[in-house]
Amino acid sequence: MKSLEEIIVKKNPAVRDRLTELLSKNGERFEETLLKSKLLSDEEVLGILSEFYGIPYIVSISEKDIDTELVKLLPISFAKKCRLIPLKKGNGRVMVALAPPLDLYVLDEVRSLFACDVEPLLALSPVIIDCINKVYERGTEMRDEIESEAPGGITESEFQEPKDLLEAEDEAPIIRFVNSLLFHAVKEKASDIHIECFEKDVVVRFRKDGILYKVTAVPKRLQSSIISRVKIMAELDIAEKRKPQDGRIRVKIAGRDVDVRISTVPTSHGESVVMRLLDRSSVLLELEELGIEGKKLETINSLIHRPHGIVLVTGPTGSGKTTSLYAALERINSPDKKIITIEDPIEYQIQGINQIQVNPKVNLTFANGLRSILRQDPDVILVGEIRDRDTADIAIHASLTGHLVFSTLHTNDSASAITRLVDMGIEPFLVASSLVAVIAQRLLRLLCRSCKELYTPLDDELTRMNIDRSKIPNGKLYRARGCSECLSTGYSGRNGIFEILIINDEIRGLTLSTADSTTIKKRGIESGMTTLRLDGAEKVLKGSTSIDEVMRVTEEDERLGIEDIG
Repeated sequence: MKSLEEIIVKKNPAVRDRLTELLSKNGERFEETLLKSKLLSDEEVLGILSEFYGIPYIVSISEKDIDTELVKLLPISFAKKCRLIPLKKGNGRVMVALAPPLDLYVLDEVRSLFACDVEPLLALSPVIIDCINKVYERGTEMRDEIESEAPGGITESEFQEPKDLLEAEDEAPIIRFVNSLLFHAVKEKASDIHIECFEKDVVVRFRKDGILYKVTAVPKRLQSSIISRVKIMAELDIAEKRKPQDGRIRVKIAGRDVDVRISTVPTSHGESVVMRLLDRSSVLLELEELGIEGKKLETINSLIHRPHGIVLVTGPTGSGKTTSLYAALERINSPDKKIITIEDPIEYQIQGINQIQVNPKVNLTFANGLRSILRQDPDVILVGEIRDRDTADIAIHASLTGHLVFSTLHTNDSASAITRLVDMGIEPFLVASSLVAVIAQRLLRLLCRSCKELYTPLDDELTRMNIDRSKIPNGKLYRARGCSECLSTGYSGRNGIFEILIINDEIRGLTLSTADSTTIKKRGIESGMTTLRLDGAEKVLKGSTSIDEVMRVTEEDERLGIEDIG
């Protein structure tokens, strides 16, 4: 019988050298190390493990493939622990999907449970866990249950160690309703839950891909109980309804570790609650996965490897600035670099990077924290946001003394970041000498792969996007339609569009003469900068998004009237 290494080298001889490095790692099984290394694609790894174990494999599993009657016989805790799920039964045997590394003794327990032979299939762990969370989902019609029971209050104590909300068995209807909201929000990949009190009812909305959608409405009489439950979870004062409160909870939802930031404010009909979801188990994205391609990728790679200077990322709230900066830090993270961040909040935990959480209660602000960071002998510094002159001033002086500084700024485009710093009171010569680039970005919704449709665009659409009809494949583009998989929106997932303003000698001259942002942007375009709208147009031509979506997020380019310069 061939060893796993022999099978891998036979299928892909180019990875022989890397295999030696992987085999030297201790503390986990080789199959786990191989999957985490991304040395081979997921399907290649499955094929190799399938040959090694002599078990067929499947790349994906649909809910339609799963017999729910079989699932009822298998406890969710056992399914999650062993990372397996029964698919269907036939010819006196049960087909079971399980994830590597395999513990084949588990199949004996499954065989005993179902009292028949077992036919195993290999599948990736994330595929199995996703299926478990979907088919074991409970309480999708919580509103009807709540209305029928109309409870009077809450008796559950606060969460201690996070437990998976899907495994809760003994909770009151209000508690189950709030848990259900959290679960569905994570399942739908929503970023926020809004609980809003109006005159006659309480409306719940999710923000997904930057857009708010109404999810449900519950009777007004349940308002106090629902809001009190959220406050108890966040350890807020349930008796204080006259002033805003902020809190945080950490829970496990459908197998994922999630931080939930809670904000309450009093309104005329009760308290409005917003719950921001931060998935701690999210995998950091690579720069390529953010939508950065070709020449832009080369430019950003050169910027993040500079020895000193400031690189700013700009855009409105929720445009993915922090995610882009994390991807950049992950790219340059190495043992020979000391990287320190100061953030509010820390959204991702990165191994090998020192991360500081802003804490106003002890006067740990961006500015004060940044002063302390400079005494820690860093090579690279990330400042979560430049909010005031003090922070900007320290960041600029840090860059001038040999540090590479990353930060974010709330401006509509790249050129406006320069004028914003000057408006803060920073001397133009300091801005010109320290700033090396400004990257503006937006998030575009991607067309749903299941329902996007081809159409022939109108001349007016192409003119506004500056697209030449001769460059359109077969003369047709894609647009949104809507189906059950994308909540009838026509879109699923998001990707970035980017505008990179390199601070060359011409831009420095305009900065020193305190030119306005429109003049700076025009000069940047003349120097080869691609605007947000033109970057979006490239993604339209590739079929990943629609003209309507690009127009929606790049209104600023159209207002300035310079989207077609160059």
